[in-house]
Amino acid sequence: MTETSPQRVLIIDDSQDIHDLIAVRLRSEGVVLQHAYDAETAFDMASQQQPDLLLLDLDLPGISGLEFCRRLKHEPSLISTAVIFLTGTVDVATKVQAFDAGAVDYITKPFDGIELRARVRAALRTKRYLDLLSTRAQLDGLTGLWNRAYFDQRLSEEVALAQRHGRPLSLILLDVDHFKQVNDQYGHPFGDQVLCSLAQVLNSSTRQTEIACRYGGEEFIVILRETGLAGGQEVAERIRAAVEALQFTSRGKPVQVTASLGLSADSSLGPDWDAEKLLSAADQALYQAKALGRNRVMVAN
Repeated sequence: MTETSPQRVLIIDDSQDIHDLIAVRLRSEGVVLQHAYDAETAFDMASQQQPDLLLLDLDLPGISGLEFCRRLKHEPSLISTAVIFLTGTVDVATKVQAFDAGAVDYITKPFDGIELRARVRAALRTKRYLDLLSTRAQLDGLTGLWNRAYFDQRLSEEVALAQRHGRPLSLILLDVDHFKQVNDQYGHPFGDQVLCSLAQVLNSSTRQTEIACRYGGEEFIVILRETGLAGGQEVAERIRAAVEALQFTSRGKPVQVTASLGLSADSSLGPDWDAEKLLSAADQALYQAKALGRNRVMVAN
């Protein structure tokens, strides 16, 4: 999400009247409204679409809003989602329970339109600030790609989603060939230029839904969501060829830079695969690529 993109609000209530009323009241706020009428649908929508704010009825059919909020906050990808409870209850004990469950605010039914807009604006403003701080802490300072900490978090999340929904998942681990030699011969500023150019290759060679990260030093890693082995091979070879095509010069002389890539996919790991096995398989494939002469893509068996 960029600083100016519309924020998303998911309304979770079994009353169509409440949905219609909130839609009218928030029409001028420039937010994207999403609608769910039961807990399971709401949870699936939240997991897939990552709304910024939930307007959550305290009394959902089949499950309390408090329990739904607790479940939401146990999901790593949803823990930062803001929650405002919609409730007809005004007793202090219930309000305390709402905050303990992870809510940032509550609105008492019947609610005033001006108050609703003010509380929604405040929650979304805080969420945007927190997102910006989080993003800056998760970016690699040199290349602008996501950093290792972000990768570790996202890999766990993407593996959980892939396993839950039966979707394919692939991983590309990339290492710049002979990078220490490049640094020693041409200097660290030149090495930094190589790393930044490689980051640009990853951004231009992958889809927006794919997650490119600097893994450490001269290693990079890409999470390929909803991509199987064949699709992963296409992406990996496209990246390899783009790196080989980069043109560098030092002291007026051309410098050739290549990369080795290891690819792993859930389909080759068996039914009990997990994040650790996916990463280990990509690492082993990368080792094979180096052992066989570098500047190539190897696929984990």
